[in-house]
Amino acid sequence: VQLQAFGGGLVQPGGSLRVSCAVSGFSLDYFGVGWFRQAPGKEREGLSCISSMDGSTYYADSVKGRFTISRDNAKKMVYLQMNGLKPEDTAAYYCARDSVWGRRCSVAGSAYDYWGQGTLVTVSS
Repeated sequence: VQLQAFGGGLVQPGGSLRVSCAVSGFSLDYFGVGWFRQAPGKEREGLSCISSMDGSTYYADSVKGRFTISRDNAKKMVYLQMNGLKPEDTAAYYCARDSVWGRRCSVAGSAYDYWGQGTLVTVSS
């Protein structure tokens, strides 16, 4: 099982960016995927997740209305579209696999067993 997050970069406040997560070794038909971030000196924060079976999604209040999670099961990709970015969104962004197949996802970090490396998103003018 592997997950690889990519697509981070420097973006101006108010701008948009899409980060992607390429997965291998498991099927998105059966396992949910979540997005998390960690800023320097801060705890990891769960942002969003997408469940396997019904594709239901969840968003933390901090990103609701600005971020959108989606997936392409055939391409084995999960995306996080980020709009209206703020300087406080600056962090390393990680994707992870739910440890239990078929369940409705949550953004509790303890629910995930495999993690990708982070991709850095910097929001600055």
